[in-house]
Amino acid sequence: MGRIAAALAAVAPVAVAAIIGNAATLPSITPWYESLVKPSFNLPNGVFGPVWTVLYILMAWAFFRILRSPEGTARRRAIILFLAQITLNAAWSVAFFGFHSPAFGLAVILLLVTLIATTIHAFLAVDRIAGGTLVPYLGWVAFAALLNASIWRLNP
Repeated sequence: MGRIAAALAAVAPVAVAAIIGNAATLPSITPWYESLVKPSFNLPNGVFGPVWTVLYILMAWAFFRILRSPEGTARRRAIILFLAQITLNAAWSVAFFGFHSPAFGLAVILLLVTLIATTIHAFLAVDRIAGGTLVPYLGWVAFAALLNASIWRLNP
């Protein structure tokens, strides 16, 4: 795959997930999310946008590296897993914010954490740098899962 085609193919699913996530999230910040009881370790709302921007850039770059790697079974598996996890990434925003459901969000994000870890493993088999690039994403989503679980517990 050529550089430009790979770049477009890498950015497209990440951009779609970001757009869906924003569309589900932004209208629900006020008043719904602001009205929820949150744990003491909750971060200010202004932190989430910049962090997600950096993580989406890292995801697209890692996926670009996979798309530019030699064809084969490991590459194909890595691509499928990446596309599955980026779909769940968008689904979490819809579940949690769009449906105003911390319980549904928790179910989705627990699957997402598992799928991100599996994707990292698959990426490492193809390109160690690409795999390592997704580690901060896993850490952030694990933190988000803890936050989601706490919000679900605090808001029965």
